[in-house]
Amino acid sequence: MKVKVIPVLEDNYMYLVIEERTREAVAVDVAVPKRLLEIVGRERVSLTTVLTTHHHWDHARGNAELARLLPGLVVLGADERICALTRRLAHGEELRFGAIHVRCLLTPGHTLGHMSYFLWEEECPDPPAVFSGDALSVAGCGSRLEGTVQQMYQSLVETLGTLPPETKVFCGHEHTLGNLEFAQKVEPYNDHVKAKLSWAKQRDEDDVPTVPATLGEELLYNPFLRVAEESVRKFTGKVAPADVLDVLCRERASFERAAEPLQPQARALLALQWGLLSTPRQK
Repeated sequence: MKVKVIPVLEDNYMYLVIEERTREAVAVDVAVPKRLLEIVGRERVSLTTVLTTHHHWDHARGNAELARLLPGLVVLGADERICALTRRLAHGEELRFGAIHVRCLLTPGHTLGHMSYFLWEEECPDPPAVFSGDALSVAGCGSRLEGTVQQMYQSLVETLGTLPPETKVFCGHEHTLGNLEFAQKVEPYNDHVKAKLSWAKQRDEDDVPTVPATLGEELLYNPFLRVAEESVRKFTGKVAPADVLDVLCRERASFERAAEPLQPQARALLALQWGLLSTPRQK
């Protein structure tokens, strides 16, 4: 199993997962189909399926165009709002692409229909992988936009947090540096946070992706997976894990508001550059 990490838009990641024996490929979160097809052509693989984590435009916007260009393409996900969806998946459902197994894990919180995908190959020394979209990111997680904090806790701690520690985490955005800066605020004496932050700063300077991390690493520095730790409880002033998570989410939102957001005009220009918007026709 080969994973191609494809940076697009402001800070998004698409992924191309290749079954190296059959040369079949599966894409995860198609935002920019043109860029994806460039990689497909370069790798000389047959793209048969799209796995979409959730319906937001920067994860699913490219599905319709890709389906038009590749008749017969299967687009899978857990939310009817996903663009060009051909079949809705259920929690715990398993798929197979050659030697690659996929277990579908419903992880509500960011959206109610958010699905993460756990991939592995039997009798293979390579570690498994999870494509977590905006449910879990390196040193952080996506904002809770739908559902309850209890659902989000179950998604992060009970569903994703209990995967094998060697699992590689491929998330939907390059938010690692900001996530670690917040993690340092939560646990200023956590040496794992300090070390990872130093590493992430160097990656940022070199303009190199920080994905993947491993789940075992995440458990050492990601505060959203460490809600039972005394240091994280102390920061929030809460004891119950879901309450700790709720405060973390609110504190993280306040922390992010201090950063200057990308203005709507800049977002529109970025979308135009990636071919997601059409220029007005001249009359």
